[in-house]
Amino acid sequence: MVDLAVPGLSALKRLCSVTLFLSQLYVLSGRAGSLMTTEHSKQQFVSTKGVTSPSTNTPYTRATETTEIPSYVSKCPSNGLCSKLPPDCMTCKTNFSCVYGKPATFDCKIKPQIHCVDQGNNEVENFTINMTCQFCWQLEPTDYVCTNSTSCMTVSCPRQRYNATCTVHDHIHCLGNRVFPKMLYCNWTGGYKWSTALALSITLGGFGADRFYLGQWREGLGKLFSFGGLGIWTLIDVLLIGVGYVGPADGSLYI
Repeated sequence: MVDLAVPGLSALKRLCSVTLFLSQLYVLSGRAGSLMTTEHSKQQFVSTKGVTSPSTNTPYTRATETTEIPSYVSKCPSNGLCSKLPPDCMTCKTNFSCVYGKPATFDCKIKPQIHCVDQGNNEVENFTINMTCQFCWQLEPTDYVCTNSTSCMTVSCPRQRYNATCTVHDHIHCLGNRVFPKMLYCNWTGGYKWSTALALSITLGGFGADRFYLGQWREGLGKLFSFGGLGIWTLIDVLLIGVGYVGPADGSLYI
């Protein structure tokens, strides 16, 4: 029995040794694989570290060249005569030898992004224009447009003035600022007709219809309850409205 047990123990030892060897080999092979995977991932991380992913929060911006069109370009017709361009399309040198009120010649140059031609249909940048030597505020009233005031009295003695801001028309050339302040007489209308006011004063003036029409309701009530001041007030109003002395209550002019 002892002789039979010895070979069995030795076989069992060998089997255990083989099993231990295979387990160690399996562990070592798995650790090596994990190490290789880690190294490979590290290499990929290092290689992709300098590359910015398109899905990151940091946007990739490219410098774009934008060409802004100046506001004066819309006022300047292309390929027209340079001398016919509006003043906003050119810059001119001051002619210190010009005499006020006399024609003078000025050397001008077109502004960027403007194209024009001379009399020979040749594209040029420098040209001359002829205009009267005078400042913009010295122009005729038909050469500029001014703001209107609806808060001043047009019918008053002396006539009232107001501060207006005037702008020269685009086709007019002049010296100095093209937008300037100017004192103007009050000249506006609220839509009241002189003929209507006079007709009401003649026909229904005894009831104050003319005063009510002009917006003067206090005087209208006075005429209504006094029967036109027994006719005297009515006659006086006919004369005053006829000569234009009595006007609308808002201070505007008749139309």
